[in-house]
Amino acid sequence: MPEQHDDTTYGRLFVDVALSQVRPVYARLAEEYFRDRGVRCALADKDGRLVEGGPHCRDGCVGGRKCVAARRQAIAEAVRWGEPYIVLCPGGIMIWAVPVMQNAAVLGGLIAAATAPEEGAQPDPARVREAAWDLLHRAEAANLTNAAHLRLVRREARRESEKAEAIHAVKQADYHSIRELYLVEEPELIAAVKRGDRPAAREIINRLLVGIYHAGRNRPLLLKSFLLELIVTLSRAAVEAGADPNEMLGANYSRLPALARIEGEEELTSWLVSMLESTMDAISAHHRYPVSVLLSEAIRYLRDHSGEELSRDDIARRACLSPTHFSRVVKQTFGYSFTELLSRLRVDRARELLTQTEKTLVEISGECGFTDQSYFTKVFQKYSHQTPGEYRKQHQRLG
Repeated sequence: MPEQHDDTTYGRLFVDVALSQVRPVYARLAEEYFRDRGVRCALADKDGRLVEGGPHCRDGCVGGRKCVAARRQAIAEAVRWGEPYIVLCPGGIMIWAVPVMQNAAVLGGLIAAATAPEEGAQPDPARVREAAWDLLHRAEAANLTNAAHLRLVRREARRESEKAEAIHAVKQADYHSIRELYLVEEPELIAAVKRGDRPAAREIINRLLVGIYHAGRNRPLLLKSFLLELIVTLSRAAVEAGADPNEMLGANYSRLPALARIEGEEELTSWLVSMLESTMDAISAHHRYPVSVLLSEAIRYLRDHSGEELSRDDIARRACLSPTHFSRVVKQTFGYSFTELLSRLRVDRARELLTQTEKTLVEISGECGFTDQSYFTKVFQKYSHQTPGEYRKQHQRLG
């Protein structure tokens, strides 16, 4: 049976016959929906004309062309977004539509309307949305709509929404160059790749691509140079996470010639996503994570950000390890807990500042992440066996 039909006589006849065939299924669904929800639903063709169920909005509703147009709009938007669409009818009542489909052909829609709790009031939007999604799920279960097609549409709509948000974020951030954008996103991308977090890596790649395209439009060679740099970054992260270096080199070498032939943004995106997926596959294939490398990166981050508020879970995530595994590795490697490791690193930083600067103890305390000077003195004395002042007098390097 054809999957698409126009407004010819044959097309209309097909729709009419198909709608007549679904009426018994619709009738059972409508009865169960009213029993469970207390809401009536009607069957309409794709032009918004009621086929079964009759006027149902409220007593005294005169319907008419405006109501038909509202139903037609609701059905069209539900098809467009792949989910129930809620709109106000001309009478000011919330109505929602779920598409009725046969394969890819849109036959019409299920139309339901909220009953206001009192005259002039609207029902709770959250409950309306819940009822609307319930109607869609019932339609899918009864095979009155194409669930797979609607899921695909919803997924594509989310992608477009994420792309729009990424563009807005790039504009808001006012990046001055592609380089700046790349340097901002690179650490999180590397961390996501190392811990095998594909969704997070894809999200970062999407943001990077949108930003790179926006900042480097009409400069294809510049775009490709940054994509090459991105591939180098991904490959390095994969090798550090356990992928075989020879496999990564071979995979990259075989795909690079294709990059030179690519012209459009969609092809570039597809190429990069393919590279990302093969990189993640290479990591998954080996499951050999050199913990010493991951731990050294965590220590480096701790040293560089010792003055900030840091948690074990945040650092574990940057090390691409679970919090529990990270704690165990720290204990096995250093012989003490993460909290003690952080305190020791902060004291090490404080020693540097005491001997190499003229900053006050209050300034050093804050810069090293201690909540107040008295606590700083207590922790410093624990690991140095001297107060900060005594240590400075003994080790001062300034003339």
